[in-house]
Amino acid sequence: MDANRRPRPGRTSLRWKIAGLAAATAALTAAAVGALVHVWTAHDIHDRARARAFNAVYAAADVHRRTGALTEGARLDPPDLPAPLRDPADGARHTAYDPRTEGNVGPSVWAAQRTGGPGSPVLAVQVNMSSELHTLRRLDATMTAASLAALAAATPLAFYGAGLVSRRLRRVSATAARISAGDLDARTGPAKGRDEVAEIAATVDGMADSLARRLRTERQFTADVAHELRTPVGGLLAAADLLPPGETEDLLRARVRDLRGLVEDLLEISRLDAGAERPVCVRVPLGAVVAEAVARTGLDTEVTTARPEPPDAETATAEPAPAVETDPRRLERIVANLVVNAHRHGAAPVRVTVTDRTVVVRDHGPGFPADLLLHGPRRFHTGAAERGSGHGLGLTIATGQARLLGAELLFGNAPDGGAVATLRLPA
Repeated sequence: MDANRRPRPGRTSLRWKIAGLAAATAALTAAAVGALVHVWTAHDIHDRARARAFNAVYAAADVHRRTGALTEGARLDPPDLPAPLRDPADGARHTAYDPRTEGNVGPSVWAAQRTGGPGSPVLAVQVNMSSELHTLRRLDATMTAASLAALAAATPLAFYGAGLVSRRLRRVSATAARISAGDLDARTGPAKGRDEVAEIAATVDGMADSLARRLRTERQFTADVAHELRTPVGGLLAAADLLPPGETEDLLRARVRDLRGLVEDLLEISRLDAGAERPVCVRVPLGAVVAEAVARTGLDTEVTTARPEPPDAETATAEPAPAVETDPRRLERIVANLVVNAHRHGAAPVRVTVTDRTVVVRDHGPGFPADLLLHGPRRFHTGAAERGSGHGLGLTIATGQARLLGAELLFGNAPDGGAVATLRLPA
């Protein structure tokens, strides 16, 4: 998988997002229900208080009209009567809400009506709502506590449920990453459930099956072609030896040798793809192996072996060049391919630097194309015209051999120009 497309380490997990969304939904639902209950209860309290005041003033007016006495709680022209009720219409009863709080009397509802015609006293009754409003506040507190308790219980459940989905998605993502890295046998496995995640997992496995079949078909075709060409190419090379010396013979021999090299490269790639290669590791001096590989190319290449600085006098007699345990034949193949590629597609001077377990091959040409840096080497793909012509197998073979050795082969471009290939051997 391309490093630029990998999720960043600081990303927010889907588990937290789903849990947060569930918690926010629960909080909004609790707030909405609490607000609805509060509004409905407050409206009901006000309606009942108005009904009580209305009935009380009706009864007080009837008693006052028949006996001239006042019932308990009824008053004539009280000074604290709300302004809208001080001049009610003749014979009509009216109510008004009074939010004032005085002493033990909190917000209340007044009901009033005149005792007779215009100018007659106003009979009023006040219904205290303190008890009902206190009950409303207790109900609000209870609803808040219940909502917080429900939220506290719902959040872990949402986090756990989101974790189940997140783990399944991570499993699918890991499988896709393994397939992208070249593991064609990676599969998510039997899907659990019948939801969208199971559908995604089944789709990824199906894609992997299809991709594996196509790649295996391609690799088998490449191997078959290489094997079929090996015999006739060998015959061509033998026939070229029978030609009389001359320019035509030299040209034909060179072309046949190029064709044989291509066939051998294809066979090597086929063996690497099939996993038939096994390294034979021995302890060798890295600098000497690299120098020998460069010398066999016959190309003008500067080789520098940087000897590590001894930390004290006891290690001053250590071997003059770093030694590694690796397969020297495969190491020579990697270095030779990198050097040939640098000369073929880059520009002089080409320098090879050996430091500890690292081999760096650098040229001073146009550098590696962006496509190669993004996707890595691909067979029969050179990436850019300015890198020259070729079949693109050299770097592909070098990458395959490095992977076989457990080494890391990195491609980059120097800041001042030129391609840089870095081989890091394992400890």
